[in-house]
Amino acid sequence: MIILGIDPGYAIVGYGIVGYDSHNFTPLAYGAVTTEAGLPADRRLEMVYDGVCSIIDRYRPDAVAVEQLFFTTNQKTVIMVAQARGVILLAAKKKGVPVYEYTPLQVKQSVVGYGKAIKKQVMEMTRKLLRLEKVPKPDDAADALAIAICHGHSASSYVGKSKLEEAIAKSEQRDALRRRELEQKKLGLPR
Repeated sequence: MIILGIDPGYAIVGYGIVGYDSHNFTPLAYGAVTTEAGLPADRRLEMVYDGVCSIIDRYRPDAVAVEQLFFTTNQKTVIMVAQARGVILLAAKKKGVPVYEYTPLQVKQSVVGYGKAIKKQVMEMTRKLLRLEKVPKPDDAADALAIAICHGHSASSYVGKSKLEEAIAKSEQRDALRRRELEQKKLGLPR
């Protein structure tokens, strides 16, 4: 499976592409899509969209793993990053690649085994898991690789389904169980 991890941003969108075979990760590429300060917002978002589309076209990932937005105190930054994240999700959708979203806590737990790990610990463990000589730069690329690793560790629980498909399947299972329990109750059978 080829996984594209993305650390969303407005000025810098980190990306990391790994191959995963249920046991081992292989780093394929990493880097960043950057936008220049001072450009109009719509142009910067277009650059993010085009950059992500280009990466998807080049590496043909089976899944895109994106970090969920972490709210900071700077509302302007949050809004701009949310807009960039939106065009990233749109790019994956238009290219037909399923998207999986992870919280920073999930990424830390998956990569380091500790949800309160500091950034340096996550970056070092990412380096070790990918057998790299040094921590990838920029930091956004290292974060994106960690997100891709998180998805690799989590992928078996998704069984190739998007979160929406998984939620629908669980809901259908619950409904079927309720119907069966009601039928058993009507017939006077033990549950």
